Amino acid sequence: MKENDVAKEIVDAVFHIHSNLGPGLFESVYETVLGHELSKRGLTVERQKPVAVRYDGLVFDEGFRADLIVNDSVIVELKSIERISNVHKKQLLTYLRLTGKKLGLLVNFGSALIKDGIVRIVNGLEDETPR
Repeated sequence: MKENDVAKEIVDAVFHIHSNLGPGLFESVYETVLGHELSKRGLTVERQKPVAVRYDGLVFDEGFRADLIVNDSVIVELKSIERISNVHKKQLLTYLRLTGKKLGLLVNFGSALIKDGIVRIVNGLEDETPR
């Protein structure tokens, strides 16, 4: 499954969860439920995955923890806040660069309309649409 196919499943699951649970729960609740929903759909989900960071010739085993890594190809960063800011987008782009992944989804379950709470961040992902 390519990154964009995985992302479509994630977005569909996010819409399903948001319409059933609504906004305002803790991020950890949405993380647990989204992990479950994606696993039901046959996707591989790693929650709170520690990611090593290389710096100055050293490897730091836990540079950061990714909320979700789906099918070892898409990083999902979850929020449950009033609004996403630019720093959240930059954070996810940094995660993508450090892991070599090409696609990330920043999902804010705090949005009244979930379509306004999903941001797609790319790191060198080629366009897969036919020309």
